[in-house]
Amino acid sequence: MDLKRINDHVSVSGQIMPQDIPALKDAGFVAIINNRPDDESPDQPQGAEIEAAAKAAGLAYHAIPLGREGVSPEMVEQTRAVLEGSNGPVFCFCRSGTRSTTLWALSQAGEMDSGEIISQAAGAGYDMSHLAGHLNRE
Repeated sequence: MDLKRINDHVSVSGQIMPQDIPALKDAGFVAIINNRPDDESPDQPQGAEIEAAAKAAGLAYHAIPLGREGVSPEMVEQTRAVLEGSNGPVFCFCRSGTRSTTLWALSQAGEMDSGEIISQAAGAGYDMSHLAGHLNRE
């Protein structure tokens, strides 16, 4: 698991396995957002397996899969709601962390300055500059 910290409240990574959940709990995370649709890859665990491990560890689990259909306003709103409703750090994952970072960035539009969103994402190794026009909404 290659965890990348965006800020004090959000970290992202690529695909995790159920056995990674205890380490996330130990790291202080209170919630997991799964942004990867099931069955993208034959070696990928099903979301239900991750969910069961998360719940067994006492972590909240949220599935907001972002697939080929692209980002929807509902996904952005769901992400915002989870982040705002979590009483502690949130861990998000997909195949590489890019989709998770994209949804985080879009969920912060109007909440944070677009330059700060892009800077925080870049600090974690993700280039979100292509979203600049979408991050300035009021």
